[in-house]
Amino acid sequence: MKTLRLILGDQLNHHHSWYRNDSAETLYFIAEMRQETDYVCHHIQKVAAFFEAMEAFAGWLQSRGKQVIHYRLDHPDNTQKLGTNIANLIQTHGIEKFEYQLPDEYRLDQQLQQLADDLSIETQAFDSEHFLTQRDELAQFFNSKKSLLMESFYRHMRRKHNVLMENEEPVGGEWNYDKSNRKKWKGKPAIPHERGFRKDVRTTLARIESAEVKTFGHIDPQHFSWPTTRKDGLKVLRHFCTHLLVHFGDFQDAMDPDEAYLFHSRLSFAMNCKLLHPREVIDAVINHWQQNKNTISLNEVEGFVRQILGWREYMRGVYWCEMPGYAKLNHLQNHRDLPAFYWTAETRMNCLHHAIKNSLEHAYAHHIQRLMITGNFALLTQVHPDQVDDWYLGIYIDAIEWVEITNTRGMSQFADGGQVATKPYISSGSYINKMSNYCQGCCYDVKEKTGEHACPFNSLYWNFLAEKHKYFAENPRMAMMLSLLKKMDPEELKALQKRAHQIIRNPDSF
Repeated sequence: MKTLRLILGDQLNHHHSWYRNDSAETLYFIAEMRQETDYVCHHIQKVAAFFEAMEAFAGWLQSRGKQVIHYRLDHPDNTQKLGTNIANLIQTHGIEKFEYQLPDEYRLDQQLQQLADDLSIETQAFDSEHFLTQRDELAQFFNSKKSLLMESFYRHMRRKHNVLMENEEPVGGEWNYDKSNRKKWKGKPAIPHERGFRKDVRTTLARIESAEVKTFGHIDPQHFSWPTTRKDGLKVLRHFCTHLLVHFGDFQDAMDPDEAYLFHSRLSFAMNCKLLHPREVIDAVINHWQQNKNTISLNEVEGFVRQILGWREYMRGVYWCEMPGYAKLNHLQNHRDLPAFYWTAETRMNCLHHAIKNSLEHAYAHHIQRLMITGNFALLTQVHPDQVDDWYLGIYIDAIEWVEITNTRGMSQFADGGQVATKPYISSGSYINKMSNYCQGCCYDVKEKTGEHACPFNSLYWNFLAEKHKYFAENPRMAMMLSLLKKMDPEELKALQKRAHQIIRNPDSF
């Protein structure tokens, strides 16, 4: 039977069973399409990285004797629409069966289900063979439970996959070493240079530019440093284990204006397009730790494992449990526009300037920069979660909706009303000062609450509590702060809110 198999840009799994079970009659189809570049405005590095990775994967398949149809943006038969491209290929090549791997985005899942229903030939969907859970596993796990508590799911995953376990107990006696992952980096230990690749992507960029794809951000055409092949991804993984793991856990929440990556792995893009499997990443890290226990502490390893085995799988589970309604949630009724400086980094607030500048230059920021700097400010200024979603989905190289929207709309913006986070992740300037070096040299004083030189986060924080307190009246994790708000001198609160409203009305002047 002549079969057409679709490979999406985030389905570059070298070990998928497809490639051991095919025939000479099997055609593989992979395509660059405006459908995917245009549904949100993406960082140029993100578009380039996906196109480079797809190109390399198509070449890998061809080197193994597979029949590959690869549509680049400028291919004369590329209609730029997935359904039309597939229908045309079925007719042209006399295809008798269409197969695809289950997509990780809801919109593509719906599109392919509809396409399969409309086709007159046999169709079949396959698992992507990447994740450590099934789509509905989280929903089944939390069935009849009161809340989607990540920690309980994480412990379930540790037991199920026998990761960092001794029989039924966690290695070291503790499940979670998060309290040991909050050190501020003060210049030491030294940060090893990132594992870059100096790729020349001028051909890919020329194709993107010729097609007039709208993008933003910066890129070095001759020194592109992200891993876009499996071989690259394995090199980054080895580099992380050898040079970064030793201090990762200690400083995984730290922030510094002069360090783009600190001790973070830079593996998320390679994982999210499936060049690397999460289990092989986890095993590599644990194996390295086991061989170097005299120099690497357990908290360094557990903090990393928690991000992949716990948080990554958890967020995917929430996505498939709650979509499509999740994408429309706006529990706190926030409706303001995202400040223009999110696209330029032109703000006098040092933390936001550096976090956004780093994002524009590298298509990257680590989880605390995303949560407690850019996300914190967006929430405190009451930006509509739709606009926050679009920005996060577009700017980060690892942002695919299944992982972006649950982190942004849920964890960061509390738009889901607490399905993911048990409280809103907001803070005044004190937390930022505690975890970063951003406040040094800032034109605003982190210790001042009001006045033209006061850190904007301070007044915004108290104003947010005052304006949104009704949403948190029954939340025990907010009780202490709401109690302090209630005891605050009315004149002090009035001054704080006056300052906050000035910032909210015109954030781009700060």
